[in-house]
Amino acid sequence: MARLLPLGALLCALRAGPGAADPEPLPPRAPHHCPARCVCAADVLSCAGLGLGDPPAALPPAAADLDLSHNALRRLRPGWLAPLPRLRALRLGHNRLDALGRRVFANASGLALLDLSSNALHALGRHDLDGLGALERLLLFNNCLAQLDARSFHGLPALRHLYLGANRLAAFSFLHLHGLGAAHLRTLDLSSNRLGPVSVPALAALPTFLKNGLYLHDNPLPCDCRLLRLLQRWHQRGLAAVRDFARHYTCRAFPVPGARVRFLEHRRLLDNCSAAAAPGPERPEEQLAAQVGRPLRLRCNASAPAARVAWVSPQHELLVAPGSRDGSIAVRADGSLAIASVQPRHAGVFACLAAGPRLPHGQALEYNVSVHFPRPAPEAFNTGFTTLLGCAVGLALVLLYLFAPPCRGRCRPCRRPCRGRCPPCGRRRGPRSPSPLRELSAQSQSSVLSATPPDAPRKAGAPKHVVFLEPGRGGRGGRGGLGGRVQLAVAEDFDLCPAAGLPLRAGSETASSTGSDGPLTTQSA
Repeated sequence: MARLLPLGALLCALRAGPGAADPEPLPPRAPHHCPARCVCAADVLSCAGLGLGDPPAALPPAAADLDLSHNALRRLRPGWLAPLPRLRALRLGHNRLDALGRRVFANASGLALLDLSSNALHALGRHDLDGLGALERLLLFNNCLAQLDARSFHGLPALRHLYLGANRLAAFSFLHLHGLGAAHLRTLDLSSNRLGPVSVPALAALPTFLKNGLYLHDNPLPCDCRLLRLLQRWHQRGLAAVRDFARHYTCRAFPVPGARVRFLEHRRLLDNCSAAAAPGPERPEEQLAAQVGRPLRLRCNASAPAARVAWVSPQHELLVAPGSRDGSIAVRADGSLAIASVQPRHAGVFACLAAGPRLPHGQALEYNVSVHFPRPAPEAFNTGFTTLLGCAVGLALVLLYLFAPPCRGRCRPCRRPCRGRCPPCGRRRGPRSPSPLRELSAQSQSSVLSATPPDAPRKAGAPKHVVFLEPGRGGRGGRGGLGGRVQLAVAEDFDLCPAAGLPLRAGSETASSTGSDGPLTTQSA
C-alpha cells in the first residue's frame, strides 16, 4: 500500500506537468434567437396576430409548435421550414394564402398537424402536400376550394382527420378518396359544400369507422331514394355523423334552389320511395364470439378475387403481412387473419379492405368480435358409479326387509320386575294389537264368574288371578254388553304386573249381582 501512493502521485504530476494537453472544450450551444415581437416558450413559437406578410427569416431550431395564424401571409417560399427539424405542429389559419405550390413542405417530414383553415385557397394540386408523410390532421375548412386533384392526398398515408367543410366543392370521389388511405382515415368533413349527386355504391362500400365520421350535412343532395334510404339506415344505426346533425341533412326536392326538405325529420318523403329500391350494396357486420385462449380465423370473403387485402384492428392499426406489431395477429398469404390465442384486447370490429380489378368500388367486410372467458366445466356425471350405488342401496333394503321384518305379533311379557309397560315393538305406527286380557274377555263373554269364597279349596298349579273388566260402553243391549254385569276373566300363565287395587265399575245391576254395595278388589290366590 505504501508503494502505491508514490506511484499515484507521480501519475498526477505527469498529467499536470508542462506539455500536457488541455481537455477539449464542449461545442458551444446554438444561439436561441426569438424573432422580434414573437413569443418563445420552450419549444413553442407564437407569432400570431402581428400582421406579418412573410414568415420570419430567423426561426429557432428548437421550435416544435409554430403559430403564424391571424396574419397577412400570401405566399410560402420553398424550403422555408428547413431550420425547424423538430417541427410537429404548424398553424397558418386566418391568412391570405391563395395557393401553395411545390416543395413548400419539403422539410416538414415530422409534421403531424397542419392548419390551413380560413384562407383563400382555390385549388389543391397534386404535389402541394408532398413531404408530409407523418401528417395526421389537416384543416382546410373555410376556404374557396372548388377543385381537388384526383391524387391530392396521395402523399399522406398517415392522415386520420381531414376537414374540407365550408368550401365550394361540387363533387368528391368516394371511390379513390383522392388518394387517401381508407385504412387510417377516421374523419372526413365535407359539410357545407355544394355536393350534388353522390355515388351510393361507393358510400356503401366505405368501412363503418369512416361512415361514423363522414359529414355530409348542409349539402344540396338530390332526393334520390337509394341515397335517402342509405342515410336513414345510418341514422338508425346511430352513426354519429348523421345522428348529431340529423336536422341539417336536406335534399333538393324541386329544381328551385331553396326548396330543400329535412328528410330525416319528415319521413313523408321517404314513404313515397318504393320499398323495392335497394339502399346499396351495404353489408352488415358479422357477429362472432371468441373464447379467451382459443384460436380465431377471419377470412376476407369478397364478392370477387381481391388483388390487395388489408385489415384494420379494433385499435385502428393497419394489419398487413406478416401481421401486427406485437405478433399476436398474423395476416396469411390468402388474405385471411389468424389469431393464435384470443385475448380481451382483440374484442371489437375487424375491418377487411379488399380491392381489385373486379371490385371497382372496393369492399369493406367487418367482423364484430366479442371475447368471453371460458366457463368452468361442470363435473362429469359418472353413470357407472351411480348405478353401483343404487344396486348397493337396493340390496341393503332387501336384506333389511328379510332379517328385520316389521313387528306383527304381540309384545312379549316382561321377564323382569315390571316397572311400567312393555317397550313398544319396533317403530311401527298404527293401531295397537288388542291386549290378551281383552281377547280372553271376548272369549268368555258367555260365562260370568263370581268371586271365590276365601275358604274354598285351591288347586295346585299356576297362579291365577281374577280380573275385573269394565263393561262395554254400549249400555244395555249393546255389542258385547251383559246388562251392566261385571265381566270376569281368569288369566293363566301371565306374569302380569300385580295391581294394588283395581276399582270395579258397574252399572245399576252390578250391586245386586255381586251382593256388595262397595267396590270390590282382587287378591292374589
